[in-house]
Amino acid sequence: MTHARLAAVAMVAALLLHTPSLRAQKTSAEAQRLREATTIFGEIMAAEDKAIPRAILGKAAGIAIFPSTVKVGLGIGGMRGRGVLSARNASGWSAPAFLTLTGGSFGLQIGAQATDIILVISDRRGVENLVRNQFKLGADASVAAGPVGRDAQAATDLQMRAQILSYSRARGLFAGVTVNGSTVRQDRDANERFYGKRLEMRQIVLDGAVPRPPSPVSAWLEALTRFAR
Repeated sequence: MTHARLAAVAMVAALLLHTPSLRAQKTSAEAQRLREATTIFGEIMAAEDKAIPRAILGKAAGIAIFPSTVKVGLGIGGMRGRGVLSARNASGWSAPAFLTLTGGSFGLQIGAQATDIILVISDRRGVENLVRNQFKLGADASVAAGPVGRDAQAATDLQMRAQILSYSRARGLFAGVTVNGSTVRQDRDANERFYGKRLEMRQIVLDGAVPRPPSPVSAWLEALTRFAR
């Protein structure tokens, strides 16, 4: 084999080792998280009589979904989940940023339960607060259990009082839920793995630092455009 050919083979090998492949993007934990969030959103909105009211989604400044958030406890419990967040900008919905949700929950609860959590942020200020490194729901912004179904009047009234409306789905049941005291943090490692460079959550959802997001994002953006326009 000639020196030129050896050099070409070495270059190709180096590119394969250092450049994330499309297949790796599609099968990463972050891509799976994004697909699960998209599926959850579609399933919930398919039941219009029990879905998030369009009056809320049509004015939403941001939407975050945490698939399979784990709640555990005996009397006093805690929860932890990993999710995605997109914000509405002048040109449409932003690329998703990855974030975590942790916190305590109080009340009668025994055992473990996987719950899907959805946060609907009503205004730009709420999104700006949420993309800080650490954000406490109920302390840094008002949070209320969101209404479901076709009650547009209730949706409007609640939206005027709370910056964030919260929902949960567990065991097939979907309803508003209180998540006061829970903490949202940006998942920097997940953002770096998915986008291939170190990005802050603000850069992704507010500054448009990802003009051409990876292919797994398209279905998520299509769902946001369809249900929250």
